[in-house]
Amino acid sequence: MNAIDGDRKSVLILTPIKDAATYLENYVARIEALTYPRENLSIGLLESDSRDETWALLARLRQRLDARCRRVALVKKDFGFAMPPGTPRWAPAYQLTRRTILARARNQLLFRALKDEDFVLWLDVDVISYPADLIERLLDVGRDILHPHCVTAPSGATFDRNGWAEHGTKFLSDYRGSGRPVRLDAVGGTVLFIRADIHREGLIFPPYRYGVENSAIRPRHDVWGRGEVETEGLGVMAQDMGYQCWGLPDLEVIHASE
Repeated sequence: MNAIDGDRKSVLILTPIKDAATYLENYVARIEALTYPRENLSIGLLESDSRDETWALLARLRQRLDARCRRVALVKKDFGFAMPPGTPRWAPAYQLTRRTILARARNQLLFRALKDEDFVLWLDVDVISYPADLIERLLDVGRDILHPHCVTAPSGATFDRNGWAEHGTKFLSDYRGSGRPVRLDAVGGTVLFIRADIHREGLIFPPYRYGVENSAIRPRHDVWGRGEVETEGLGVMAQDMGYQCWGLPDLEVIHASE
């Protein structure tokens, strides 16, 4: 279970979803297009606080997921949080609360869905395009924690800026063309590949400000003060546990434009 040997590894795809009805059909189609063997692929989704038809649509798509994956886990867990109408999800005043809730959702999904898998692939529902051999390519790199380069257009600017180095001053676009993995201090969650045993050892998405004493964190944060939450907090926590996060600047995945 420790050696990375390609197709024999079992992988669990995990996706938290909310108000995702627009993206679910394409999401399932992209899962169906993956070249990774069905017997080595499981999937788990957690839906929370949706105001659209996400949960009902997911139930209708369940049969297609069952046909593609060896095991499917669908979880319903509401947290009672909604952005005010007309407010973009990146509005600074709501970031700490929003990302705290997202961290809680990710942890709930992780603890409910992870069984015997070797790796976890965190995959956001609004990542609309990625290589069909994505899992094989991630396994071939041979790292414990990997963050591909999430953009909204090929060769475009970095979209997921939660993956950074040098106190938040360097992003994956700064390393494009290197042809190799680069060290990161924090990671994003749009697409994130983690060896499952590190989660089992206690690596979570902190739903609180984490890493105040870690020299890798950003020296100040205009929104909520020192410390990192959710995926960035996970990156700092991994470092505290002795694991290095890596980014793949030349492996691009495409996020929906916002």
